[in-house]
Amino acid sequence: MLSAVVTTFNNAATLDACLASLAFCDEVIVLDSDSTDDTRAIAERHGARVFIESFKGYGPQKQSAIDKAAHEWVLLLDADEHLTPAGQTAIVAELQAPRADGYRLPRQEWLFWRWPHAGTRPNWQLRLFRRALAAMNAVPVHAAPEVRGRVHDLDAPFRHFGETGIAVRVDKVNRYSSGLVAYKRARRPRLRSLRLLVYPAFVFWRFYVGKRYFLNGWAGFFAARVQGFYAFLKLAKQVEAERQERD
Repeated sequence: MLSAVVTTFNNAATLDACLASLAFCDEVIVLDSDSTDDTRAIAERHGARVFIESFKGYGPQKQSAIDKAAHEWVLLLDADEHLTPAGQTAIVAELQAPRADGYRLPRQEWLFWRWPHAGTRPNWQLRLFRRALAAMNAVPVHAAPEVRGRVHDLDAPFRHFGETGIAVRVDKVNRYSSGLVAYKRARRPRLRSLRLLVYPAFVFWRFYVGKRYFLNGWAGFFAARVQGFYAFLKLAKQVEAERQERD
């Protein structure tokens, strides 16, 4: 009934926890992009069906993995994510009598050196869906599945073991913001200056106060600041690209 799908590349440090949390699924698909560490050996040890394909982009790679699933329902996780025991229980119970065609699940984010305070609001992401009614979208970096049907929120928590240092996180948002420039400009041909001045600060406060990152001490403050910086980079690089075209 349920296929778990994971795409990998040199994820030996986190894959064991990911696949252990998926042991309740009827099958586990791992699509690897030519890893050079123990990723494939770990996947095979957990009994996953392992495939190897060169990286085609975030969305296309995940779609290729989804297409290999044999069951009606797909649970999509990244290799640095894992379901909590409560999440496993909630999914099993829901699939006994599904109320929707896709489900958003709450993701708890690792904040540099700690898991978030229980009062921190999670990021809800669509990760459980009927395979026949879903497909990955075309966003170049943050590709996500889209479902042709009803989508509900399901309280089935999963955790994302993110970056363990500020420098690593900043390097990642720098790369991601560069990858999004062309896509964002296609959707928003001309950037208004007021958005660049206001939006990064809004993003910081949305995370720090709205998502209650303030409950996590300095880790929450740093994480919210980096999110605001990420918003700034995406917009600033659009302005830079526009000016370069005019010059």
